[in-house]
Amino acid sequence: MNGAQEALLSVRGVSVRFGGIRALDGVSFDVEKGRIVGLIGPNGAGKTTLFNCLSRLYEFQEGEIRYEGRSLVEVPRHGIASLGIGRTFQNLALFRTMSVVENVMVGGHCRTSTGYIANMLRLPSVKAEEAQLRAKAEELVRFLRLEHVAELPVGGLPFGYQKRVELGRGLISDPKLLLLDEPAAGLNHEELDDLGRTIMDIRDRLGVTVLLVEHHMSLVMSISDKVVALDFGQKIAEGTPAEVQNHPDVIRAYLGTG
Repeated sequence: MNGAQEALLSVRGVSVRFGGIRALDGVSFDVEKGRIVGLIGPNGAGKTTLFNCLSRLYEFQEGEIRYEGRSLVEVPRHGIASLGIGRTFQNLALFRTMSVVENVMVGGHCRTSTGYIANMLRLPSVKAEEAQLRAKAEELVRFLRLEHVAELPVGGLPFGYQKRVELGRGLISDPKLLLLDEPAAGLNHEELDDLGRTIMDIRDRLGVTVLLVEHHMSLVMSISDKVVALDFGQKIAEGTPAEVQNHPDVIRAYLGTG
């Protein structure tokens, strides 16, 4: 993969202020199509703030964010998923009494076209659309190796399984770009290795570009094509995993020494 690749997402000079606090300060980088890009930094570096800007949950005061050449400022918050951007969250918000398949289906309703009246009356068009959505959810459940628990309530499953359900819910809307917010939080070593393989499969088999916020450096460095490092709201390094983990500013940010 070379540096001339087409940028799916472009962040240019983005700054965010909360009162007197500058959470992001002129951050710029690209996420090239077909890549896994890791976004790292100590707590308070601005990673989640940036994710919330990408999801249109936060407004930014300066700069520009473009997705497929289109400014995200033009897109309403409820239009982000239909634009082709999916997201998972650090804190799981699954429906614990619903099955694995049903939880994955929830993420696909932003792509359905039947309206309120049709759903209330359970018209044939609604049933057909629900059947298509279920079939797609079942396909993703197999992809995520959860078919043996597909019909079980998600609340009783191990945490690692629940994390994969969250991935499925982020994928069912057919995103071109998937934002993963600390997907490894709470996982053990074996689950961490499995997650790394799954993220690479999402890129390689599903053709989804990935932007990953993560504190597990071993995971980020082993699967990322490019890494962007933030500290105190500013970008301090960008490059290959080897370049970034050996960058003096990154070492200083994490270890407090040069």
